[in-house]
Amino acid sequence: MKTDRIERKRLVPHTVDGVTELVLDTEYIDVPAPPRDWDQLVRTAVTIGAIVLVAASLVWTTASIGDLLAAVTLPVVAYAAAVAFDASWIMCMGVEWLLRYDPTRAKAAQRAGRFALAVSMGAVFAHGYIAGEWIIGVVGALVSGLAKGGWSMAMRVHARPLDPRTQQWVEARRAKVDGQLAMIPIRRDLQRGEHLVEAERKALAADSGSAGSTDPDQSGGSADHPEPSGSAVDRMALTTKDAVRIAWTQGIRDPDAVLQDAAQRLGRPVSPDSVGRYLRDLRRGA
Repeated sequence: MKTDRIERKRLVPHTVDGVTELVLDTEYIDVPAPPRDWDQLVRTAVTIGAIVLVAASLVWTTASIGDLLAAVTLPVVAYAAAVAFDASWIMCMGVEWLLRYDPTRAKAAQRAGRFALAVSMGAVFAHGYIAGEWIIGVVGALVSGLAKGGWSMAMRVHARPLDPRTQQWVEARRAKVDGQLAMIPIRRDLQRGEHLVEAERKALAADSGSAGSTDPDQSGGSADHPEPSGSAVDRMALTTKDAVRIAWTQGIRDPDAVLQDAAQRLGRPVSPDSVGRYLRDLRRGA
């Protein structure tokens, strides 16, 4: 039986001159070695082989299509554009891998990958046909097909199919989680919009108050000497601040009475918080 030697450390008491301390002791023991996992080794080899095939296909397709496009454009631009042909179906395979537990959404990636593969193979064949070597064009086009086939087999090796009931359970759970994730940017966008609306409302209220207010800062007077209460006041231009100031000049100090007087002057309900804030300002000024 094969064994593996492992290192084990533990604290043991050690006494010197009658003083005992815990020290670290190291020992080596032999344990039975687990059998070699050939399935995992083969799975790893298949995955590595698929990656090698995809890399070879990408290089070959880029060289072939790049040479084809270089006839009408700069070589650097041609080869850069040629990368897109194989990179498209490779990217679709990556999406298909990520959606392997969501067959409904993975079908779109599968169809797009097949279409991109057909376009790439057609371009490689066209390069060989134009060069007068259509057989080489066919063989070269098969490189991409073999690479995709190898990667598809590797994905099947790693796949974990779900039974119908478990698949429905996964889809239900994913739908709930996806809904919660989707609400994060939606809530953020709604809050941003609400803040913009609130800021706009405050800005318009401030502009309206500045235009129709008898604020002493705007008129050049003093906060201690507001306009007399007998002056004609336009109700449409009157603000809450103006109404509170008029009530103050008439000797009204009770917040409820000021609130009622301001509401009568404005002809609409008045915010108690605004009335309280303006009264505090007037008391500090007095």
